[in-house]
Amino acid sequence: MNHDVIITCALTGAGDTASKSHLVPVTPQQIAAAAVEAAKAGATVVHCHVRDPQTGRFSRDVALYREVMERIREADVDIIVNLTAGMGGDLEIGPAENPMAFGPGTDLVGPLERLAHVEALLPEICTLDCGTLNFGDGNSIYVSTPAQLRAGAKRITELGVKAELEIFDTGHLWFAKQMMKEGLLHDPLFQLCLGIPWGAPADTTTMKAMVDNLPANVTWAGFGIGRMQMPMAAQAVLLGGNVRVGLEDNLYLDRGVLASNGQLVERAVEIISRLGARVLTPAEGREKMNLKRR
Repeated sequence: MNHDVIITCALTGAGDTASKSHLVPVTPQQIAAAAVEAAKAGATVVHCHVRDPQTGRFSRDVALYREVMERIREADVDIIVNLTAGMGGDLEIGPAENPMAFGPGTDLVGPLERLAHVEALLPEICTLDCGTLNFGDGNSIYVSTPAQLRAGAKRITELGVKAELEIFDTGHLWFAKQMMKEGLLHDPLFQLCLGIPWGAPADTTTMKAMVDNLPANVTWAGFGIGRMQMPMAAQAVLLGGNVRVGLEDNLYLDRGVLASNGQLVERAVEIISRLGARVLTPAEGREKMNLKRR
């Protein structure tokens, strides 16, 4: 069991959730305010995407990331910032026998363009999604090939940003370890992402199998989506890991009750404390994760 727990709050994500809950932050001001709310509720880290303020859809606009970062850094709280670098890998295959007619959900760019905002803003942490995945029940695929991952990992290391390796299935973990073996990554963090159709399911057996295959002495966290968010938070702590919650992964505090990011952090803090553990402050989290404060 992990008695000193890092809580990451994933504030907004990129999915079609803003239409399902008015509490999902969309504008840079709202996202930064959610980061402050999460920090005051006890989060150690905030994980940030940005959205188009007009449409609420995902965005890779560096100016939006810059505004979010500036607003968080100007706030009266200390919080570790983790920026996604997973945008730009979306491919919506065309219908039926016309697969090359890519759909409107396609946003496919190269590995270095996916890191443009990371290079410009140098957060303490950024993510690297470690493989290709069928995403949902339709024709959407998240694309991240071995060649793309090697290029992205190399650039993140050159920038001096800590990589958080997003692991959606067991093959992703296998390749993440290969990149470490090749010297492309140094002391990365691992995030076990469970319950996304059709990646690894959110259950005890799967999480433990992944944990048993992690490199020795790494710092890792795990989460489940939807109603499995809090059960998987408890499971991660019991298996020696850290926790992620937030509106990117789950919209509800209780059945039928919409949550804010702060409320989800508060619920996670309660679960962790009732297990006999404690939540680390951002300063303690930096020490545990060997981070350079920006």
